[in-house]
Amino acid sequence: MNTSLFLIIVLVSGAFAGLIHGVTNLAIVEPYLDQAIGMENQNMFASGEVDDTLEFWVEYEGYRTWQKSGQVLAGVILGVSIGSLFGIVFAMSRSSLPGRNNVKKALILAGIMWVTLYFIPFLKYPANPPTVGDAESVVLRAILYSSFIAISGIAAVGFYKVSKKFQNKKKILGLIGYVAFISLVFVIMPENPDKVTAPLNLVEGFRATSVLAVSSFWIAIAITLGILWNHFKPEREIATSN
Repeated sequence: MNTSLFLIIVLVSGAFAGLIHGVTNLAIVEPYLDQAIGMENQNMFASGEVDDTLEFWVEYEGYRTWQKSGQVLAGVILGVSIGSLFGIVFAMSRSSLPGRNNVKKALILAGIMWVTLYFIPFLKYPANPPTVGDAESVVLRAILYSSFIAISGIAAVGFYKVSKKFQNKKKILGLIGYVAFISLVFVIMPENPDKVTAPLNLVEGFRATSVLAVSSFWIAIAITLGILWNHFKPEREIATSN
């Protein structure tokens, strides 16, 4: 493996996918965040926690502008970190992934990782806008969500290794095993401790656009990494050294 070339491909594809995710998030998710934070501000005004003053709004607008402007950069940084994991997994599993070219192989792997590391945990603990959730339970919610991601990811790898021991059609037993196991975990894991009190259209819109934004990342990184891999062939060094 040409390590330098591999690292460049992984970092470039991760950064580009992170950029796509950041821009998409800014375009379709932020409007729901603005609406949710606006409701949160009104609740604070009504409770007397803060005063509805010009000073408050100047500070608020400055903070939100800074937050939005840094969102794309944050997406790039996150994309590089997740992209590194994706690149390593792709390099290790490329020969066993179905598909005639690296773009198709990368898309299949991205689909698997999207389902196991994002969508299934999302179904159990869906994303909520700022108006939903008690500040005192934020640590618990983070632990539950992270734990579910870890369990799902480890289980997917474990059952994949088990499936490799079977021949032909029996390999599907690994998939069946994973589905049965994660379904059991889904039922056993505690429910989200916070009740949804925000308007349903706001919550559903936020969740739907969040799924689209995250999906744009996985699609972008798969296509970008696959194209770069096809073009530069970082594994070529192994072939020439044998």
